[in-house]
Amino acid sequence: MRQISVDELKARMDAGEKLNVLDVREDIERADFNIGGTHFRLRRIQDMAIEDIENLKDEEVIVYCRSGNRSQMACLMLEHMGFKNTVNVAGGTLDWIEKFGR
Repeated sequence: MRQISVDELKARMDAGEKLNVLDVREDIERADFNIGGTHFRLRRIQDMAIEDIENLKDEEVIVYCRSGNRSQMACLMLEHMGFKNTVNVAGGTLDWIEKFGR
């Protein structure tokens, strides 16, 4: 697992890169604010219900949550399930909001 800052992620998004971004937060958090990507709650990963994202095993998968803790856990679990290039967004949406607003 690698780490990426919100600055790096935003720069890549602004550049129009095709990114595989997963938001592992709960529904209510996602409804309040999100930076995009696929909503794929941590619980699904914990339950090993990853059939919807298994096609990403060989691709870069960027994972975010509120602070970076749950997304780090998600990255470790995904790696254990065979994902080869997971990236944790350090600081999560808290850092994003602090630097770029909503």
